[in-house]
Amino acid sequence: MMIYLIRSKKLVTVSHLGTLVDGAMVIENGKIAEIGSFDCLKGKFPNLDVMDSSDYVITPSLVDCHTHLLEFAPTSLYPVTPETHFSAGKAILLQALSAGITALGEQICGNPLCDFSKEDYQKAVLDLPLDISFATTSISIGFENLAHFTAITQSRGVTQYDLSDPVLVQMIAHESDYPGENIFINATPANFTEKDVPRAGEIIYTLKELKKVVEIYHQLGKRIGAHVAGEEGIKLALEAGIDVLHHAHGMTDEQIKFAARQGVEIVATPMGGTHLPPNSPEEILKFFQKDIPVSISTDSYLPPYLGTSWLPFQDQALKGPDVLMLIAQPAMQLLKKQHYDENEILALLTDNPAKLLGKGDTFGRLGVGLDANFLVAEGIPGLEITEIDQIKTVFYKGVKVINRK
Repeated sequence: MMIYLIRSKKLVTVSHLGTLVDGAMVIENGKIAEIGSFDCLKGKFPNLDVMDSSDYVITPSLVDCHTHLLEFAPTSLYPVTPETHFSAGKAILLQALSAGITALGEQICGNPLCDFSKEDYQKAVLDLPLDISFATTSISIGFENLAHFTAITQSRGVTQYDLSDPVLVQMIAHESDYPGENIFINATPANFTEKDVPRAGEIIYTLKELKKVVEIYHQLGKRIGAHVAGEEGIKLALEAGIDVLHHAHGMTDEQIKFAARQGVEIVATPMGGTHLPPNSPEEILKFFQKDIPVSISTDSYLPPYLGTSWLPFQDQALKGPDVLMLIAQPAMQLLKKQHYDENEILALLTDNPAKLLGKGDTFGRLGVGLDANFLVAEGIPGLEITEIDQIKTVFYKGVKVINRK
């Protein structure tokens, strides 16, 4: 039985407990067994081994709920073959882990270069200290001749008509773990350059088709998420009853109010991901002010959108999960200036995406009974620090899996 006490300068719980100065946790068999002040817990458990991290901040580990690390990234980053595809994928996932991310929401869209099923992806990551949820999806890529694929048909392309086929939609919905990019209301630029995808942003579905797709998901007891951007596409998504808007770039103030009334969630991607400029810090603040549950994600691997005032990138080299803190910081610091609490702000990268994945009762906060997934760092991720070297230790289910001390 593994049991120990870990002490911190500051414990940011992202829970009703808030921030505990000189806080500590008792970790037992991968779970948080006790949480409170160090003096109190040391007095209660005088014989426990103590991990002294009193020079550092402890927070929940990070959750990136919208990524393409296993399907598209290996072929984009490495000259892989089917035999080496998952070796590259595991290297990419290790990089995410080293950046403080212990949970991911992966999209399985179908890819002409990858003839793998959801089960193949699940099997490939079984031995990794990561919690990975898979959203099975269809996808439309904005080439001059639109290309459509699905997680079910894998490397075989389908027609635009097939995307609304009730049998295929039901199969996709049945396999999906959470409301990721289940459908693409707009054709995506994916990770191609602008000249390669002249039809990026084109609307793929009619309102009637969208309503039919949403109904299938809801009849199965599933929530549905959509890739969407632009006033017209977002209007369709809201009218059709989409539960989670991924990106939502270019959302109007009236649409934000409407989404709040409908209980819609938003996955913001400040780095890019659609044909429009990505979510600005001011836009994310508007979501916050309307009490819309919002998560910040990378959508990686992705070429960053150039020309924003909040992103530091100078070229379109593909960026991965290691930039999650960096792209989140402008919005997080703006929220701090608006006097939001650091626990509420950190929830953008921890608790909110964990809940979106359906794992809010397992991780995303620091509390008794939750998995001991946490970071020891020089400051609060995203809000105070952005460099992965500033994350000193990563724990997954109580086990130290990354160590820079």
